[in-house]
Amino acid sequence: MTSDAASLDVSDLAGRQVTVAGLGVSGVPAARALRGLGASVTVVNGSDGAPQRAQAAELEPLGITVRLGDGETLPESTELIVTTPGWKPTSPLFLAAAEAGVPVWGDVELAWRLRGADAPPWLAVTGTNGKTTTVRMLAAILEAAGLRTAAVGNIGVSLLDIVLGDEPYDVLAVELSSYQLHWAPSLRAHSGAVLNLAPDHLDWHGSMAAYAADKGRIYEGNQVACVYNVADPATEDLVRAADVEEGCRAIGFTLGTPGPSQLGVVENVLVDRAFVPNRQKQAQELAEVSDVNPPAPHNIANALAAAALARAFGVPPTAVRDGLRAFRPDPHRVEHVADVDGVTYVDDSKATNTHAAEASLGAYEHIVWIAGGLAKGATFDELVLTAAKRLRGVVLIGADRALIREALTRHAADVPVVDLDRTDTGAMAAAVREAARLARPGDTVLMAPACASMDMFTNYNKRGDAFAAAVRDLASGRVTDDQ
Repeated sequence: MTSDAASLDVSDLAGRQVTVAGLGVSGVPAARALRGLGASVTVVNGSDGAPQRAQAAELEPLGITVRLGDGETLPESTELIVTTPGWKPTSPLFLAAAEAGVPVWGDVELAWRLRGADAPPWLAVTGTNGKTTTVRMLAAILEAAGLRTAAVGNIGVSLLDIVLGDEPYDVLAVELSSYQLHWAPSLRAHSGAVLNLAPDHLDWHGSMAAYAADKGRIYEGNQVACVYNVADPATEDLVRAADVEEGCRAIGFTLGTPGPSQLGVVENVLVDRAFVPNRQKQAQELAEVSDVNPPAPHNIANALAAAALARAFGVPPTAVRDGLRAFRPDPHRVEHVADVDGVTYVDDSKATNTHAAEASLGAYEHIVWIAGGLAKGATFDELVLTAAKRLRGVVLIGADRALIREALTRHAADVPVVDLDRTDTGAMAAAVREAARLARPGDTVLMAPACASMDMFTNYNKRGDAFAAAVRDLASGRVTDDQ
């Protein structure tokens, strides 16, 4: 370890020993980029499966060493670690790096340092829930304004690929997770937004305070606007704590009537009282609530946050309207599947925590709720208390369903509950049939599990697909033989 390792710069990596922690969407581009800079690159990865071996086979011909099945040992003479998201700060690799005085950058930090002098500004979004939807809305609005843009980052598109690519962009819509922000101390966005804060990934961060602090990094050095959620005071606290450029403004968004320097809703119209000549007395109409798809309250909040960032970049009001009208949400996010016998079936498999499920449950009046999975340490009393009056019935699935059942017993004892003690491939079809039995015309059967999916499904997408397939079978009159 050289004495100047802590001050390493991307212009000084030729011949340096750099370790990349992890493969995947982020690690492979990072290894390629570092090798292109002349670094001697070793990739370490704890898993040693077929996908990892295939990625290793791509990298090794470039002179990159790949060590599969070993994610804990610091390679000898390492002078810098570049990590992919998800590796805990307490991982043995990083503890060894700290002891040796080796700096750690995230893939986002590397991308930020590699951008050129004429690089497009970043409009950055984080939050516990709604990040991907908001970033995609933002990209749609920017495109409607005629700007060359892309939705990148934690959305599944590597920032390194964008930064090192040949495509010219005017501005980037960037989704950032708390993991990515933790390892990106140099990031300085044009404008940033924290959509909301709720307990999540606390096993990674160690505490709610540490989790919130990492989210708040998105505001550091903002140039024009720090966008916060008026309904979530913790997000405004992060703005107050941030060190920003002179003249950068705090911009709130609210589902109510906005005050000065806020965006909000007045008589089913999204309005702007922040980026107008006289925000004390004027408001600019941006779009109708009906232009937001779907017009659920939490999604309207997403649209307002996206509009605030776009307006901070100088986008005209008509582009906000046109972009929201053009936007189509990703699958499994409050997605209407079908109407069967007067009952609406909605797939919100992406609601993998209680905060997301609460937002989803709040969008409908009478609900048969399909819930359960891996709780990840969550508790459900507050969620059930909030939703109890809306519940027509509940169907529970998954490994930690007992935790939800206990909360229902405490706070919604009169709500019928079906507890499915099964994890086979037919379990979702059975859940849909039970939900249909409990539902009445005008009700919504909502699959918003409030839990992760990996006890029964590969990911939330597969869980949502299983729900949609079961609903389609119900609609067609087919009954799956899974008894």
